[in-house]
Amino acid sequence: MLLFNAPGPAPRIVRMFILEKGLSIPFKEVDIQKGENRHEDFVKINSYAQVPALQLEEGKYLSEAPAICEYLEDTHPTPSLIGDNPRQKATTRMWLRRIELNITENLYNAYRFSIGLDLYRDRIHCLPEAAPGLAQIVQEKLARLDAQMGRRIFICGDQFTLADIVLFCALDFGEGVNQSMDTGLLNINAWFARIMTRDSA
Repeated sequence: MLLFNAPGPAPRIVRMFILEKGLSIPFKEVDIQKGENRHEDFVKINSYAQVPALQLEEGKYLSEAPAICEYLEDTHPTPSLIGDNPRQKATTRMWLRRIELNITENLYNAYRFSIGLDLYRDRIHCLPEAAPGLAQIVQEKLARLDAQMGRRIFICGDQFTLADIVLFCALDFGEGVNQSMDTGLLNINAWFARIMTRDSA
């Protein structure tokens, strides 16, 4: 296997997942600042021109960080990072879906439409006027998650999962692009500090 890697939260999700699994997968760096992901050769690998992408042994390719992680979970089930049984797997996917729809996609678009505008304006349809509202939605949804988490150790309960990795990578990215977490969200901030101590982080 070969991972097409670059800076950013999506490739970091896969790198963290790989480390948590104890796997050794070589990386090939893609310079997204220079637009290498838009070159014809890379678009043949991922028609959406995004990283990460995973080259499989048979020469096929996977893209989208959660899908790559699901593949690695299925092919290397120990330690489990999605679930050992249907209920655990469904719970992880439920929280992952909530996190992506409510928090991470809004955070990423708030960045693309503001600080990242110079990089993205000619690549995607950008709405600069939407950036402040999207950033506010992120904070509102984080407050809701904070209340729902209570004293849980991880997003899904006692087990560290892909849901934790996806949210952690997004929020750590947010810290660097003027989308810091509200320090009053005690449960989320305590959770974030716990994840930060993991070797994979």
